Amino acid sequence: MKVQQIMTTDVACCSATDSIQKAAQAMKRENCGSIPVCENRRVVGIITDRDIVLKAVAQGKCDARVEACMTKSVVTGRPDMDAHEAADLMAQHQIRRLPIVDERGDLCGILSIGDLATVDIHVNEAGAALSKISAPTEAQNNVVH
Repeated sequence: MKVQQIMTTDVACCSATDSIQKAAQAMKRENCGSIPVCENRRVVGIITDRDIVLKAVAQGKCDARVEACMTKSVVTGRPDMDAHEAADLMAQHQIRRLPIVDERGDLCGILSIGDLATVDIHVNEAGAALSKISAPTEAQNNVVH
């Protein structure tokens, strides 16, 4: 099965110059925890609700722009990629959402762990990917609570 058969195609995105409030409002509207950051549909980053909290709100920078909080090195997939390959890529990079770009590099969809889990043949891949994504890193294991 190809990614294009199971990905979400109506993807909200924001601009690097948008406020983090605007990005958070888009996440609320779309009921998701992250959105791609685009310039003319080209993916230049991704921002998560966690990015906003840790990199802005927790530091008293509630007026920050998306560019101050986003992850700039984004792993992307292709619509013609096999879903098993996409699940492996997500597990390898410990990501829950994979922006999907076309041959021009423009955003055309997003694949989530949930998308993989809804397709019966991918339940094992989604579970394996999620367990790898959710595994604490060495840095997290050394945090004192």
